Amino acid sequence: MAEHESDGALLERLRRGDEAAFEELFMRHYATVYRVLYGLTGRREAAEDAAQETFLTLYRRPPSPPQPLRPWLCRVALNTARNALRSERRDAARIERVAHAPVAEDPSEAAERAEEREQVRVALAMLPQRQAHLLLLRHAGLSYAEVAAALDLAPGSVGTLLARAERAFAEAYARYRSAGTEEHLPGKQVQP
Repeated sequence: MAEHESDGALLERLRRGDEAAFEELFMRHYATVYRVLYGLTGRREAAEDAAQETFLTLYRRPPSPPQPLRPWLCRVALNTARNALRSERRDAARIERVAHAPVAEDPSEAAERAEEREQVRVALAMLPQRQAHLLLLRHAGLSYAEVAAALDLAPGSVGTLLARAERAFAEAYARYRSAGTEEHLPGKQVQP
């Protein structure tokens, strides 16, 4: 297997049943997919489960050319995570979320980082879904073209939409921090 083989060539091999091609695609794209999913779910286990489902979809039904793979994977990941979150809310009582911070030497610093991550997730949940997805995909490292493909947007509109989403996020984050708790926020309910 060539290290610099294109995603398209690897997808063609995957369609012919080549499992080594799947493994290469998995290694190339897992980190990006996981970052997007962790940003949406806020939980390591949920992100890992959704990433596994995303790559199972790739294995079972690889996208047809000329569709770029990374945006396709992110779209599948977002849909998978949204469906899982809906099922969670429907099937179970609201679960208190625990941020999974790496073990730190200073517990107060770890708690502070966990609190900040939670504030970011709450502020993202306050945004319209498209704005939250724009921010998650861009901060996961996708290019404007890949974000456009993943969210079915005109490529030329991504920069403007992203700037609006960043402003909306900054306002939501500031509102949340000044309110102190999510109970005092008007509007949207925070998704688990």
